[in-house]
Amino acid sequence: MNAPTETTNTAVPQTSAISGRLTLLLACACGLIAANIYYAQPLVALVSASLQLSASAAGLIVTLTQIGYGAGLLLVVPLADMVENRRLAIIMLTLGMFGLLISGMVTTALPFLASAVLVGLGSVTVQILVPYAAHLAPEAIRGRVVGNVMSGLMLGIMLARPVASIITHILSWRWVFHVSFLLMLALTILLRFTLPVRPVSAVITYRQMLASMVQLVRTTPVLRQRALYHAALFGVFSLFWTTTPLLLAGPDFRLTQQGIALFALAGVAGVIAAPLAGRIADRGWIRSATAATMLLVLAAFGMTHVGQQGSTLSLTLFVIAGITLDFAVAANLVLGQRVIFALSAEFRGRLNGLYMAIFFTGGAIGSAVGTWVYVDHGWNGVSVVGGLVCVLALAYLLGECIRR
Repeated sequence: MNAPTETTNTAVPQTSAISGRLTLLLACACGLIAANIYYAQPLVALVSASLQLSASAAGLIVTLTQIGYGAGLLLVVPLADMVENRRLAIIMLTLGMFGLLISGMVTTALPFLASAVLVGLGSVTVQILVPYAAHLAPEAIRGRVVGNVMSGLMLGIMLARPVASIITHILSWRWVFHVSFLLMLALTILLRFTLPVRPVSAVITYRQMLASMVQLVRTTPVLRQRALYHAALFGVFSLFWTTTPLLLAGPDFRLTQQGIALFALAGVAGVIAAPLAGRIADRGWIRSATAATMLLVLAAFGMTHVGQQGSTLSLTLFVIAGITLDFAVAANLVLGQRVIFALSAEFRGRLNGLYMAIFFTGGAIGSAVGTWVYVDHGWNGVSVVGGLVCVLALAYLLGECIRR
């Protein structure tokens, strides 16, 4: 990798150890923050009806949050190479906190959609905290530390959907955003007084930093590869979890909001993949593990077509498919981050921002396409799209292996 030359001075030495308590705090923080991106997924029908959004525009509720997140990955996360990390994290967390407050208060579609962008933008705080944890971890256990922190992040993602459904069942969908606002307020105060300072002084302007990101993409093949692998898998992940609530609430399964919450809750079992993948990555088994995650996603879609839709067998296999899919996507994310974080400490913020932005673009496309495909072609159409994307990703991986 050829990258721009710049001088970086950090107050946290690269060989410093990270305590178990701090790792746990960062894992919990990342989980709580990341959940904000996904709370709306099982609530799309309720929110769109309340705000009088058309069925074709309902996907914007999720997509705009992911677009805000993607913009933050490209324009804010790289600042971790220039700005003191704790301060940057607190600023962005505060921005997302007010987006949540607005989301729970407004009664019309336009301000809600605008606040969704703010929620997504503020949620990039997790991608400031994950490289921050990598900076603190020694090389020998960096994969393990990143995996542990990512397990918290993935737990937040996977719990977001059932928690949102349960809160909505007990109170209303607006309380999902009110509760999250209060959690973010408490978390902001806790992080402000708990995280060690990691000041960064880089001799580079913001414009130069953005220009260097273009160069990093051009000159870092492994960044492009890992980002595209996970863009495919995360796009399929978003496709699955945006459309399954619609299917399960439909005439075949007729699940209530509470039933959909329990279905989503089962997917939480997939969170064990993150720490396992971190340990696998530390042993160097990254390529074979990546192929395994893609095959698992294909298997997940395949098993949803066993049995008649609406039957107990079909529902059971959908639950297993959700767990399998979540396991595979969580594992592949950690494998990719272990590779990216090993490239250069100087550019870690930019590398992570690029990696996340590319694959979250895949996620945003998956959410948007998922609703459209399901409305026009049903679950069969969703499975064809998801399976085809996985096959293309696997072919790309095999092609890279052959070229090596």
